[in-house]
Amino acid sequence: MEAALSVLVDILSEPAVLVAIIAFVGLIMQQKSAADITKGTTKTLLGFIVLSAGAGVVSGSLTPFGDMFQEAFGVQGVVPNNEAIISIALENYGSTAALIMIFGMLINIIIARITNLKYIFLTGHHTFYMAAFLAIILTVADLTGTTLIVVGSVALGLLMAFLPAMAQPAMRRITGNDQVGLGHFGTISYVSSAGVGKFFKGSKSTEDINFPKGLSFLRDSSVSISLTMVVIYIIAALFAGKSFVENNLSDGTNYIVFSLIQGVTFAAGVFIILSGVRLILAEIVPAFKGISEKLVPNSKPALDCPIVFPYAPNAVLIGFFSSFVAGVIGMFVLFITGGVVILPGVVPHFFLGATSGVFGNATGGIKGAVAGSFVNGLIITFLPILFLPLLGDLGDAATTFSDTDFLVVGIVLGNIAKFMGQFGIILAIIITGIAAILIKAKAGKQQPEES
Repeated sequence: MEAALSVLVDILSEPAVLVAIIAFVGLIMQQKSAADITKGTTKTLLGFIVLSAGAGVVSGSLTPFGDMFQEAFGVQGVVPNNEAIISIALENYGSTAALIMIFGMLINIIIARITNLKYIFLTGHHTFYMAAFLAIILTVADLTGTTLIVVGSVALGLLMAFLPAMAQPAMRRITGNDQVGLGHFGTISYVSSAGVGKFFKGSKSTEDINFPKGLSFLRDSSVSISLTMVVIYIIAALFAGKSFVENNLSDGTNYIVFSLIQGVTFAAGVFIILSGVRLILAEIVPAFKGISEKLVPNSKPALDCPIVFPYAPNAVLIGFFSSFVAGVIGMFVLFITGGVVILPGVVPHFFLGATSGVFGNATGGIKGAVAGSFVNGLIITFLPILFLPLLGDLGDAATTFSDTDFLVVGIVLGNIAKFMGQFGIILAIIITGIAAILIKAKAGKQQPEES
């Protein structure tokens, strides 16, 4: 039983396989030919593998940058990183997280079927992270056994349906249609960024930047990202020092050459991500139509955050840079004031910052992209300070959850558990579910929404 459960979790937590299965089922429901089913399923699987490969390239190139940054400024502290905190937590919470994930996905489908929250969350690894996160928070709140699994599964299913609905008005502005939702647990950052962007209505889009004739090559996002990141890497390497980079990071390769290669590697990773996203969108949306029409009428697939990158590549770079600057400023504020110092985790600042840049650009152009992603950087720097005391024994680890939805949900549930106990947790989830459905119903009556 345990072995079968482990295999099932491996399948469901692998986004490429999960979405390929969804595409396969959708195409069968539309009674497509064997050739079309094979083509659509394979290209969906390929698209997600390409996207994951690109994300791996980006993350790999950001690791030495983070090391150089810490060496350059001599700052030690807590580094927010989902993968790191999950790897620590799974030893004690693995089985519980697996059960919450499986039942949470089923509840997500049920909610989409019987309510107006018509979103199927398809980002498998984030589903698993949230399941593990809920297992930790609810255990700290003294929930155990079946109660823990039931409450965790309901909470997960609700989050998977409601958070994409929160982001959808901005998603319509970004994509120009209503066919796909956002399935990534940084939603509060993205919605906040879009809200900040509204203060800058009329600002020119990041994609309409008019470069001088001699700089027209910067219109190519791959070139502009490469050049910008090379400069940033070289600056970090100069501050970290030649000996540190060559002895600890580059295996003896000249530190300037190493920085140049890493900067361009970062841009290559972004290019790969964009290619994978285009493959996925071309296949998953038509394939999902079968599920939408038969199993869950009018539902939408909620996909990982890089799904928005092709719509505003310049905003991706601007968002990352602005978010990271905010993280550095926040770090120094925490250092000066004493207490726990939250170091700027480069990976969350890239993925959340870049996505926030796209959302801010959708409502407020260049100024919205800069301001919205800067707000994200501040949020993911200061919220962990409030969240760490609620993590129980894991609060002493040198890492924590990095994405906004984990932090906000953790702070809310943690404090409810502290002051109201188990009953408060269950009551809060029920009230949230009812409120989410009512809010969505009210928004539906106000159509047409922003476009």
